[in-house]
Amino acid sequence: MDTLRVALIGFMGCGKSTVGPVLARRLGYAFVDLDSDIQTVSGRTIQEIFKEDGESAFRALESERLSQYACASDIVVAPGGGVVIAEANRSILRRQFHVVYLRTKASTLADRLRSEAEHRPLLAGYPLEERIARLMSERSALYDEVASQIVDFDGKSPHSIAVEIAGGLEPA
Repeated sequence: MDTLRVALIGFMGCGKSTVGPVLARRLGYAFVDLDSDIQTVSGRTIQEIFKEDGESAFRALESERLSQYACASDIVVAPGGGVVIAEANRSILRRQFHVVYLRTKASTLADRLRSEAEHRPLLAGYPLEERIARLMSERSALYDEVASQIVDFDGKSPHSIAVEIAGGLEPA
């Protein structure tokens, strides 16, 4: 397989950080969780960035780091669920990555995120199911717009999802 960059997109809690390392191992690629990368580079947690500098500052860091990895090769990148909000990011994703949208039902996401909602800046302080439904309705079309491949996550193991993704890859 020629050099390829894969980006896993989808709503927070959809399994990007779980499937990503499995897929990367399968392909012999490096894996980068973009939120973890941002925390390492900034020396702060995502919560601290949101609280101290606001969402726009976080989104700027996210765009900067995504741009950097768009020049890498043989890599699987898992950006945060809101990466598609910025048109510049959507453009980078479309041009530079094979983009896999890990689609998940809102009820699955609510179950997965319930215990950590207070640590997620975009969920904290809101009724969980309503907030997820609202954010999903805002972002679903954007995920669809940039996706090279859509994989439904519900009821599948990370390994089977990685196999499905790998089967759909076309070298850039």
